[in-house]
Amino acid sequence: MAKGEGSEQYSNTNLLQNKPLKEDDVKLATKSDRGGRLTVCNKICYAIGGAPYQITGCALGFFLQIYLLDVAQLDPFYASIILFVGRAWDAVTDPTVGFLVSRSCWTRFGRMMPWILLSTPFAVASYFLIWYVPSFDQGKVIWYLVFYCLFQTLQTCFHVPYSSLTMFISSEQKERDSATAYRMTVEVLGSVLGTAIQGQIVGGANVPCIPSALDLGRGVNATVFLPEVNVTKEYVSLDELVLQKKSYMVAAGVIGIVYIVCAFIVFFGVRERPDPTTLRAKKPISFFQGLRLVMGHGPYAKLVMGFLFTSLAFMLLEGNFALFCTYTLGFRNDFQNILLAIMISATLTIPFWQWFLTKFGKKTAVYFGISWVIPFMILIVLIESNLIVTYVVSVAAGISVAAAFLLPWSMLPDVIDDFKICNPQSQGHEAIFYSFYVFFTKFASGVSLGISTLSLDFAGYLTRGCSQPDAVNLTLKMLVSPAPIVLIILGLIIFKLYPINEETRQKNKKILQDMRDNEHDSETNSSIV
Repeated sequence: MAKGEGSEQYSNTNLLQNKPLKEDDVKLATKSDRGGRLTVCNKICYAIGGAPYQITGCALGFFLQIYLLDVAQLDPFYASIILFVGRAWDAVTDPTVGFLVSRSCWTRFGRMMPWILLSTPFAVASYFLIWYVPSFDQGKVIWYLVFYCLFQTLQTCFHVPYSSLTMFISSEQKERDSATAYRMTVEVLGSVLGTAIQGQIVGGANVPCIPSALDLGRGVNATVFLPEVNVTKEYVSLDELVLQKKSYMVAAGVIGIVYIVCAFIVFFGVRERPDPTTLRAKKPISFFQGLRLVMGHGPYAKLVMGFLFTSLAFMLLEGNFALFCTYTLGFRNDFQNILLAIMISATLTIPFWQWFLTKFGKKTAVYFGISWVIPFMILIVLIESNLIVTYVVSVAAGISVAAAFLLPWSMLPDVIDDFKICNPQSQGHEAIFYSFYVFFTKFASGVSLGISTLSLDFAGYLTRGCSQPDAVNLTLKMLVSPAPIVLIILGLIIFKLYPINEETRQKNKKILQDMRDNEHDSETNSSIV
């Protein structure tokens, strides 16, 4: 079970009482204990906690838009409102929860663990209700908006403390980087799992499309159709519609079970270690004071802004790729497998990027890893519809997705360490750092989903159509290629200004180690006296 600071203090006291030790022995034992070396089991248990966020996020990111349009049959305008408001609300809750977490008291389980455990059952219930189609039509928009916002709030209560936990599992940069690599591997596996569960279950109940006058002009096999009936070989019965709705609920139930299991594993398998430099912090500061301190730290602002643009690029790709494969490329029955190929490729290349950033540095990994996807984004919109080429492009794009997963979370602890050195008397803001990074990421997601859905509405998107007007296909091409490329280039330009390179990291590591040594030496001397 996770342990708080109290049990560790009692353990050290008992050792001092039962057996007298020399002062040098006490210092050596203390330094060894605080070194925070993690076992493989510790890292795996910690990493598993990242899966729920990615599983649910991947399912929502890839499938919520097409679910609202083609299954819940909402107007694209209302769907864009749900997607944007939900993500905007989610973004607002991140700094709020981060502030509350930073003000939380240490318990016998730690500071972060109670948030993780208590938010889980409510988050799972609200997630399930997102994928339920209510029988009424008048309040359907309100239904999805309420439960989408509720789930995002409860998931924030899980994810912000979990993300901040990185700073409390070990004080060693190398151990934190290694644990982060484990976490990113599991998170990408979580994305694969989310894509597989949602895609395969929902794809198995794929309801045939409804031809429109546009399709009839293109020679689609169809005759006259009614709002719920397509009288052809592509006949859509009410039973098939019910089956598709049930398939989304089954997928949500399976994902909910996985969410609960992962939360229990991280709660019982990870020990939250208090940082002595955090524990000696002065009285808590206000939310806006913390905000000014965090956002006023130059390296953090540059890191967040750089990843804001690159995150927006990848989220535009994620949110529209299912529609792009279905309508523009014409792979209605294969899009879930194409998405799965991307995530499997990303999973397999996480270890490579961990090695790359260790060998060549994190800034070099950012430039090489994120820019890797650009030629494949160009290729996917220039080639004729070809399934084999699409799979090749998807696998290649997955390599860049892996870098986008790993690098932000690997670089954020370096910024926090730099902040601690620059502000030695202002500690304990880890949750605020992480929450504001997640805030900007989710804000980017909300903007991307809102803009893309509104763009499709203006282009004349046809709900559950067998094909789409040329304007819609052109819009989808713009959303998965030129727009993300421009955003990636802007993000990489900002990264050029990011000041923490490998030399700075090593210098900061030594300074922090000296600070911790001095802190523990003073505590040891006080206890001996």
